[in-house]
Amino acid sequence: MGIELTITHWIYLIFIGFIIGFMVFRKDTTLICMIGIFLISILTTKSLDASISSIFNGFIYAITELLSTILIISIIVAMSNILIATGINDIMIAPFTKLIRTPVLAYWVIGITMMIISLFFWPSPAVALMGAVLLPVALKVGLPAIGVAMAMNLFGHGIALSGDFIIQAAPKLTADAAGLPVNEVMAASVPLIVVMGLVTTVTAFLLLKKEMRKGYFPNITKKHFHYSSTGKKANLLTLPQKRFFALLIPLLFGMNVAAMFILKLQGSDATALIGGTSILIIVTISLISYKNKGLEKITNYFITGFQFGFKVFGPVIPIAAFFYLGGDGFSTIIGDFLPESSNGIVNDLSYSLAGSVPLNKGISMITVAISGIITGLDGSGFSGLSLIGSISGLFGAALNTSAATLTALGQVATIWVGGGTLIPWALIPAAAICNVDPFELARRNLVPVATGLIVTTIVALFLA
Repeated sequence: MGIELTITHWIYLIFIGFIIGFMVFRKDTTLICMIGIFLISILTTKSLDASISSIFNGFIYAITELLSTILIISIIVAMSNILIATGINDIMIAPFTKLIRTPVLAYWVIGITMMIISLFFWPSPAVALMGAVLLPVALKVGLPAIGVAMAMNLFGHGIALSGDFIIQAAPKLTADAAGLPVNEVMAASVPLIVVMGLVTTVTAFLLLKKEMRKGYFPNITKKHFHYSSTGKKANLLTLPQKRFFALLIPLLFGMNVAAMFILKLQGSDATALIGGTSILIIVTISLISYKNKGLEKITNYFITGFQFGFKVFGPVIPIAAFFYLGGDGFSTIIGDFLPESSNGIVNDLSYSLAGSVPLNKGISMITVAISGIITGLDGSGFSGLSLIGSISGLFGAALNTSAATLTALGQVATIWVGGGTLIPWALIPAAAICNVDPFELARRNLVPVATGLIVTTIVALFLA
């Protein structure tokens, strides 16, 4: 099962350690990521000019991969800005304030709603739908923005995506690679996802509540709303107009949800539908609110949104470029310099780990979980699932134990890390909508997710 690792693999692994260390100590990782790309490139290409170019190529690749996310975040922020400036937002959130009256309710209501929507349409579209409406409500009742981001992220990119019970893309990938029926892997994943979800979300909530009691979070300021006023609310729209749009906008997004369900739109298709609807809302409200200045205001709101989007993603692009080297991005950024037998750096590392451990049930469980974590480091969450399924199937056959439980554990670990709740650019949608630092969100998720993975691995050991 083992695979021969090259100096490229080891350098990549060393730089992962450096990057994690820098993030833990709250140091900027941009320079270390660029050095890592350059060093790996010069070791493989033996060309100085190609290695210098690889840094720029890495940035281009990362931006290309992240562009759809940058766009939807920018557009949602632009829409939020105009809703706040016109006063429509105040009327829209009024009904929710009756349901969400405390920070505790805000955390759990937002999280559970996010999980339900994400099961049908995946988390990124769900974040866009949830953030614009429920973030202001949560802030008003005292839940800090980082708490909103944690709830959306852990319940959406964690629980919902790792189970993927409706769309079933994740369990199909792992089940096919393990040679198992999809329903068998899904059944085995249910107790693990329940344990992982409960441990992680409860731990995160208790830690957040402890910090709130100590007064670690400042009072809510306008910066959390991404907006600087472009006019007096009272002068832009009449009260009947505000009420009309406050009803129309949720109706439009409700129609979006219905269209996603009927037309079976998921992922990028669902995100595009929400983005297009948001653009129409911005255009319509701008023309009605600003009259003859509406055309200029449309552009201004888009500019503000894009400025915010690229400002948030700016620190993430270098680190994303480095981690994309570990997956499919290597050939685009540097070239075809890996061995022909290579499945990508992170997959090679996971496969090598699986091939070098003694075969017993306990070690195999730990190995599958660690392999899932490693393959998740590329920030995809899905790219390593086939490898995890293959390893789990082999371990299950060799040990005469439950391959389905092993496969489900690997799927949970891979998606929770890479899909994701710990990789900064994977959790950027939630961080950006809530206007919090994605690296700070990743740091706050670390203890709950690590605790959840440890407990879930122990439970899997007893279930296998």
